[in-house]
Amino acid sequence: MNEIYLSALTPDDREQFIRDNQDAFNYGTLEEFGRRDDHFEDDGEIISRETIEHSIDGGEAYRIMQGSEKVGGVVIKVDGTRGDLELLFVSPKVHSKGIGYAAWCAVEKLHPEVEVWETVTPYFETRNIHFYVNRCGFHIVEFYNSHHPNPNDPDMSEQLDEQFPDGMFRFEKRSSHVKNL
Repeated sequence: MNEIYLSALTPDDREQFIRDNQDAFNYGTLEEFGRRDDHFEDDGEIISRETIEHSIDGGEAYRIMQGSEKVGGVVIKVDGTRGDLELLFVSPKVHSKGIGYAAWCAVEKLHPEVEVWETVTPYFETRNIHFYVNRCGFHIVEFYNSHHPNPNDPDMSEQLDEQFPDGMFRFEKRSSHVKNL
């Protein structure tokens, strides 16, 4: 297998990055629920163009590369010692080959100053939950739902009610050099 590395997203690749992201997330949802699903945002997409563009514009976006092939993408936000994993996707064509984990390791190397990483994923994305907990070392620390919305993201309450009424998990990963509080 060719080495996995991150390459900064270029403006001419932005549109394809958005489509690849939507394809990867739609694949997971269709695997779980089939075509009769109500978890999609705008225009039959799990993650809307607007959501992806907002993440890209507010963070650092990278292509996950395997040799010269674009096999996924990641968007992160870093603020001092805290980091948010906004998006991480791998093409379904190359699932289960260690690419997502290698990409996550590259993110951590890119930002060694980050002491606590955070991310969220819908309750039904069992593949993502396994990946974050069992492969990357995240811990589930909170479960957002209509009875317990994210206090830091009021817009998520509406999204939970409409798109993910059964909730989303919030994960944290503390760097090994940080003592658990």
